Amino acid sequence: MSKLLCVYCSSSDRIDPKYAAAAEQLGRELVARGWGLVYGGGKTGLMGAVARGTKAAGGRVVGVIPEFMKARELAFDEADELLTVITMRERKLLMEARADAFVALPGGFGTLEEIMEILTLRQLDVVKKPCVFYNQDGFYDDLIKLFERMLAEKFFKPSNMDLFRVADSIPDIFTQIEAASTAKAE
Repeated sequence: MSKLLCVYCSSSDRIDPKYAAAAEQLGRELVARGWGLVYGGGKTGLMGAVARGTKAAGGRVVGVIPEFMKARELAFDEADELLTVITMRERKLLMEARADAFVALPGGFGTLEEIMEILTLRQLDVVKKPCVFYNQDGFYDDLIKLFERMLAEKFFKPSNMDLFRVADSIPDIFTQIEAASTAKAE
């Protein structure tokens, strides 16, 4: 079975179409590189775009969606596997368990909350899988500056900056995953 890339991203349909185009490209690219997708199971926004891109390229899509979202008909029904859970916490745990690596595309509170939980678990050495921010058009520049301030003001150790990678293009996401995997193995 192929490795699964966990993608955290926006479910909003109100954002600039360039973000959906990149999400769809990520879906196609992950299939080309032998990966499948595990994600939040939605059909809207970047979530839907990455799932459609993955399916269009012949890839495996594993969606994990809370019942309340499924009830609102927000699920990507074309998923190869659509797992229904009760709570957002269960959703995150199942996605984390199934993933071989994590990437955060641009998103809002939910995306940040999910990727920050993974970084926290990496800091605690509970999760050892690669974690990448896709910094499309500098989207995450200010967050990275905040991390640098946290470091400068000693809210965490310098090694915390090694818990994640930053990618500036879709292909670079996979370069960063590979680099993180290689660094971990040494």
